[in-house]
Amino acid sequence: MHKILLDTLEKGLREIGIESNKGQLDKLNLYYRLLIEYNKKVNLTAIVKPEEVAIKHFIDSLTCLKAIGSMEKDSQILDLGSGAGFPGIVLKIYNDSFNITLLDSLQKRIDFLNTVIEQLQLNKIRALHGRAEDFGKKGDHREKYRLVLSRAVADLAVLAEYCLPYTRIGGHFIAMKGAKAQDEIKGAMKSIETLGGAIDEIYNIKLPITGDERTLIKIKKIRPTPEKYPRKAGIPSKRPIK
Repeated sequence: MHKILLDTLEKGLREIGIESNKGQLDKLNLYYRLLIEYNKKVNLTAIVKPEEVAIKHFIDSLTCLKAIGSMEKDSQILDLGSGAGFPGIVLKIYNDSFNITLLDSLQKRIDFLNTVIEQLQLNKIRALHGRAEDFGKKGDHREKYRLVLSRAVADLAVLAEYCLPYTRIGGHFIAMKGAKAQDEIKGAMKSIETLGGAIDEIYNIKLPITGDERTLIKIKKIRPTPEKYPRKAGIPSKRPIK
């Protein structure tokens, strides 16, 4: 176990009231080793120091537990734009009952995610290669997920078009954002409403030790997304719904 990583995780998790056990910490330690090793070949993250990875990747991923609340066993969860696996893989480590799909547009990141899944011996989790705009039209993904998560992938107005087509009626989309989320919320209200969502709750959280501010925007899917959304790849970011 990397001592700095372990010490930071234990201190930080205590500070935000999340319990952990040896098995979870061991898996996070292996995850960190794989991340650093793979990062030498593929640009996964600029954050590599153990104390920073512990807080800004691992604990930051776990803050969304505050917004998720209770979920039935085997709930289908989508981590859209998963990158190096945040928050999806970290959540899987902490709750084995989650059934998680990781979606990312870069094959090299998918290769890394599959390596982590295999090395950590995680079950009921898969990594898929593809664009959000394309998979959101497919019948086996469209409006199928109880929960959709995305961590700072794009402006909220754009992110809503990526994520709400995947969210089932009555389910939720949680956007993980930084301190300036309120400005994004104002500009995304039309997009959220057009796509069938409504803001449910907003959580303002401070990361432990650093005090960095985070905002979790929980959006409930209240009606079907119109069939024309998501639009073709590239269009949502160029012409957000405003």
